Amino acid sequence: MTPTFTHEFNTPVYKGKSLFSTGLYINGKFVEGSDGTTIDVINPTTGKITTKVAEATSKDVDIAVDAAQKAFDTTWGLNVGGAGRAKMLGKLAQLMEEHQQELSALESLNNGKTFSWAMNADIPIAIETIRYYAGWADKIHGQVQETDEKKLTYSRHEPIGVVGQIIPWNFPLVMMTWKIGPALATGNCIVMKPSEFTPLTALRMCELIQEAGFPPGVFNLLTGYGSTVGAAIASHMKIEKIAFTGSTLVGRKVMEAAAKSNLKNVTLELGGKNANIICNDADLDQAVSWAVHGSYWNHGQACTAGSRIFVQSGIYDEFLAKFTEKSRALKASKIWDTYGPDSYQGPQVSKNQFDRIMGFIQSGKDQGATVVLGGDRNGTEGYFINPTIFTDTTPDMKIVQEEIFGPVGVVIKFEDEEDVVQQANDSVFGLAAAVFSQNITRALTIAHRLKAGTAWVNCVNQIHPNVPFGGFKQSGIGRELGEYALANYTAVKAVQVNLGYVM
Repeated sequence: MTPTFTHEFNTPVYKGKSLFSTGLYINGKFVEGSDGTTIDVINPTTGKITTKVAEATSKDVDIAVDAAQKAFDTTWGLNVGGAGRAKMLGKLAQLMEEHQQELSALESLNNGKTFSWAMNADIPIAIETIRYYAGWADKIHGQVQETDEKKLTYSRHEPIGVVGQIIPWNFPLVMMTWKIGPALATGNCIVMKPSEFTPLTALRMCELIQEAGFPPGVFNLLTGYGSTVGAAIASHMKIEKIAFTGSTLVGRKVMEAAAKSNLKNVTLELGGKNANIICNDADLDQAVSWAVHGSYWNHGQACTAGSRIFVQSGIYDEFLAKFTEKSRALKASKIWDTYGPDSYQGPQVSKNQFDRIMGFIQSGKDQGATVVLGGDRNGTEGYFINPTIFTDTTPDMKIVQEEIFGPVGVVIKFEDEEDVVQQANDSVFGLAAAVFSQNITRALTIAHRLKAGTAWVNCVNQIHPNVPFGGFKQSGIGRELGEYALANYTAVKAVQVNLGYVM
């Protein structure tokens, strides 16, 4: 028997109990890791250990891949029709909905995000994603191609086989569903590594996946470190496709490992340093509210964070005053209690991440930027950082060019459309951007010129399961979500039948 984790939630917003195994999930069972070692899971609100989970090694990757391949060859893949896959995915979405409060509470414990955001955003998006791909499972099809009357030619979209998936810690359950939804809908088997910082909801999901009826080996979860388990997945000769979400630096390593092994198919959803452009004719109060959301949502730990805030000169001073006031109110009343009914911002996920963000803040100070607000930690326990605003920056500063992944925004003045488009595109990243203007022609003209995979108009951070998501430039390769994601998990086969042609 593997150890179990039990937690009693007794909070103003949720009271309940969660209990599940902390082992590896391989071939439909929870098991110990090959070496019998464990990983400490730290509560970022306190800095103390929440529990321990099994540590996987490269040996466990081999075992999981073999289990997945056996399932693909016998009980999944082309052995189960689309209607059968749809039924199981639909059941999984239903189970997630039934356990929505528990999953939300666990996600708060997992990475420190507030219960209100987990309950009202993360978990609903995760449920909607699984339900969306349940609808696609019986609609995977090819085409008939006209050649001549003596041939029948058609294409099939077949599942790839065993796929590896590596997910991050900032949206643990959402990222899990973004990966497993299209992979399972198209008939693939999965070996997944969640972040070692945030394995709790992924482990609980294993039980729901089992309860939904997926055969053993179809989904396998390995809790472990990137340098061992992640590297083994990326370089495994029997894994034909890998999907990774995380930093651009690690994405390069994943791509290199895939190339050096079996040239496995790769999709990467990587970092961003996103422009939020606010024109003179924007609805100022709305722009301020969205800028707060774009900067501090999920404690700034979002690849889509609108942390480069470009404000046109005609409203710059007024915007900065209102943005600072709203950010200060957030600092005063809505940080600390992740289970508070009105809480907005939680802690950073780990001590390493806390130190990294504080290093960026110090670099901004050292390079001559002005700290308008924040720039310091909140309290003495856990990894909380106050909302931080910089002004008087230059384009070469680290806080302008590099992804901080924390509650830090820079406010930059611009004069006209040419000026702001040039500044916004002056980045190695190209994940997302936003434009605020009440002139829809101006807004769309700017949006079309931005080198980003997503451009929001008069909003930020709006994600839907049916809308493709991914980046330009060093923000990634391929697309998550929507019909586009299905192509990541199918191989196209052309079949030609001779109906009477004689050589």
